[in-house]
Amino acid sequence: MRKAPWLLLLLAGCSNSSAGGRTTYGPPPTASAAAPAPCCAPSPGFLAPPASTETYDAIVENQFLSPKDQPLSTFSVDVDTASYANVRRFLNEGTMPPPGAVRLEELVNYFPYHTPPPTDGSAFAARMEMAECPWNPTNRLVRIAIQGREMPKRERPPCNLVFLVDVSGSMAEPNKLPLVKTALRMLLEELDGRDQVSMVVYAGASGLVLPPTRCSNKAVIRQAIDALDAGGSTNGAAGIQLAYMQAREAFVQGGANRVILCTDGDFNVGVTDESQLIALIQEKAKSGVFLTALGFGRGNLKDAMLEKLADKGNGVHGYVDSEKEARKLFVEQVSGTLVTIAKDVKLQVEWNPTRVAAYRLLGYENRLLAKEDFHDDKKDAGDIGAGHAVTAFYEVVPAGAPAPTGVVDPLRYQTAPTLSDAAMSAEILTLKIRYKAPDADTSRLQAFRLEEPGAVAFGAASEDFRFSAAVAAFAMILTDSPFKGGARLAWVRQTVERSRGRDEAGYRRDFLALVDQAAKLKGRED
Repeated sequence: MRKAPWLLLLLAGCSNSSAGGRTTYGPPPTASAAAPAPCCAPSPGFLAPPASTETYDAIVENQFLSPKDQPLSTFSVDVDTASYANVRRFLNEGTMPPPGAVRLEELVNYFPYHTPPPTDGSAFAARMEMAECPWNPTNRLVRIAIQGREMPKRERPPCNLVFLVDVSGSMAEPNKLPLVKTALRMLLEELDGRDQVSMVVYAGASGLVLPPTRCSNKAVIRQAIDALDAGGSTNGAAGIQLAYMQAREAFVQGGANRVILCTDGDFNVGVTDESQLIALIQEKAKSGVFLTALGFGRGNLKDAMLEKLADKGNGVHGYVDSEKEARKLFVEQVSGTLVTIAKDVKLQVEWNPTRVAAYRLLGYENRLLAKEDFHDDKKDAGDIGAGHAVTAFYEVVPAGAPAPTGVVDPLRYQTAPTLSDAAMSAEILTLKIRYKAPDADTSRLQAFRLEEPGAVAFGAASEDFRFSAAVAAFAMILTDSPFKGGARLAWVRQTVERSRGRDEAGYRRDFLALVDQAAKLKGRED
């Protein structure tokens, strides 16, 4: 089958080429997890073998804004964690990740935190905290933590899942189809007789290899998973349509209906361009069938495309680089991976101009929304699964301090807006959350306020605040952000050591190893 034009352009591009804000990268020719590259600074230009067609969208960081000119900051939530796992893969293979692969919010949101879930029947609980900004002590750092409602396994609705598996020849590598099969077996063990599974594959042709089968008959499902074999050229024609058709035919009213796509990224569904592919997925999401897009392996990973598919498909984008990551997604966080508790979740922060001279949102660059979008229930936004948490940071310039470069001059033809009585209070900000129930078309609203806590030293902030701030600083160091200020890897490591707290699964401990690896690759204890 003829490849779509957007895919041909990606395949034809040289490694390290860029166009339209997207860059193609790949790992060094001899790097592997078993034999990492020498610990030295990466060569300029991030050279990669020509065969690599991995692509990442460029990230233009958010700037400081004045609350007098732009009092509202609006964005869609993001619970994806693909960026963290992908960054880990690059570092473990002995090379620094390309800047476009480092989405700060996904690194921060990879870790579980200790925000209590709502107890009043609401969808979300929120905790907000402000302290000294560690990389720029003259500023403040505000952490907003949103915790979704948890769902015990016994309360989980029945699942109707369609595994959509890429079995093209490129999936034959050990960290691709064999890892997919391991991940699906793990997920199968978390399902029960209420649930049903179908399986669609695509390679030289697309087809149904397992009709809807009750998970009380796991032996049949396991046999179908075991029989998956890679071979042939990538041709996903009708694969996505067939997967959604199966999901609709076996649709469970009130259940979790989801397509789980597993691919190394070279995904073509027979449309003519990228915009049509996105539109197709967006249209399918209206059916009540959501999408989980999981990337595997290296060399031709289409990170940017998979993220967009998951975003428009009311789903989650993950990257699986190991059995441990598969266990995290499909065992430890299975309810969040499968069950959506809220869709089109938007956050809007209103800043008090008497308390704040300027603010900057860290990350979420591709999730920004216009202020009018907050009330527009037709505007698509992110989705949150059971027990999922979202953390967002703002760096804040206190009122009276010099405004940073980038804040606009006072207006010539308008005077400052009239301040309300609330502006004279101790309130720093008001946080509003707007969301829909998974089967609803009308949104609901929750609101929270943060008051000035006084001068709080960074070291006096909570463990979660300090740890997640260190992860945010790590992301800025990896991309050499102009906003990283005094952040250094040695400081990141020290802060993580002092704020690990409860770490049952060992994720924070493992993060220390990544910090050390990044320091080695930079050739110094930065």
